[in-house]
Amino acid sequence: MGGGKERKPIWTKAFISICLISAIMNLSKQMSNSILSKYVDSLGGTATVVGLIASTFALAALLFKIISGPALDAFNRKYIIIGAMMVLGVAFAGYSLSSTVSMIAVFRFIQGAAQAFTATCLLTMASDTIPPKHFSTGVGMFALFESVSQAIGPTIGLWLVDILGYSRTFGVSAGLMFVSAFVILFYKHPFSKTKGFKISFHNIFARECVPYAALLFSFNLVFCVVSTYLVIFAGKQGVTENMGFYFTVYACTLLFSRPFIGRLTDKTGIVKVLLPALGCFVLSYWLISCSKTYWMFILSGFVSAFGLGACQPTVQALCMKCVPAERRGVASSTCYIAQDLGNLIGPMAAGYLVEQFGYVSMWRIMTIPIFVAAVYVYCIRRKIKAVETMFAR
Repeated sequence: MGGGKERKPIWTKAFISICLISAIMNLSKQMSNSILSKYVDSLGGTATVVGLIASTFALAALLFKIISGPALDAFNRKYIIIGAMMVLGVAFAGYSLSSTVSMIAVFRFIQGAAQAFTATCLLTMASDTIPPKHFSTGVGMFALFESVSQAIGPTIGLWLVDILGYSRTFGVSAGLMFVSAFVILFYKHPFSKTKGFKISFHNIFARECVPYAALLFSFNLVFCVVSTYLVIFAGKQGVTENMGFYFTVYACTLLFSRPFIGRLTDKTGIVKVLLPALGCFVLSYWLISCSKTYWMFILSGFVSAFGLGACQPTVQALCMKCVPAERRGVASSTCYIAQDLGNLIGPMAAGYLVEQFGYVSMWRIMTIPIFVAAVYVYCIRRKIKAVETMFAR
């Protein structure tokens, strides 16, 4: 499955192009996502309503995965990503015109439908360009571009809101999407049709990935709470500084930690990296729950980069390793279905916990799925090792 003796470079023109496309898309997405909960809050939405709006996105993404998985292995991925980014632009433009929570919910659903194709498509395209010997490192580098742009996005979004207001900031996000879709037209992506489009369980789910995709579900169930509630919680704790810096610190930490973690994973194996990373994940949430000052929040962002920042790409690489190359579109779809399920349930569950027990207890209760994930990783450690061994052959 792997062809481990190949010594091709990771940083090819194709790989760099895909990483840059992913970075621009995620920057624009997070610029909007970071201010959306504040916008809903300013329109009078409760914590539960904020969670429901966040979950609307995940519901749409989940539903449209039924189409995106089979489409990625049947059609030219270049044109799929162009179309999806155009639809994202429409969604962001819609936010700029929205004056009610119901209007925002409609465009949030449209955004989720487009995201069913973008992230899945880009991960598959990136995986096709990475040499097997450096697969974990390559997926880690792709995820680094994704994560850094996602982390910088909130800082830029919150800064632009102070200068331009909500409507124009959403407009900037829309403009980035339309320009990016145009630029992709000049990207040369080889394509040869090998199978027809068919919606079936086999073309939507990769059974081999399910044991590992369950981990991605637990990660996103927990981490989506940060983008949904962190800024609101900080304000209620009396922290008035720009919380976008939390995401900047997270991104800067990833810049030096992600390459090291990728190489360490290729050298020592996934389990030895994953278990300590899960510990950092839990610690970052306890730090948030205890935070009453700006710098306590910032410290939690630093720790989080060694938590989710290590966990997610490591497991994504594992999912892509356990299938043959021609099934990577379905494997990518399976990964993101699991993540979408987490993103669907997480904000609603967190909103309920906030209203029942308060924000501090919510952050602490949300660490329980990560403890469960750590036990699960230990229980399936031999299965994970078997996948790594088979891929290296």
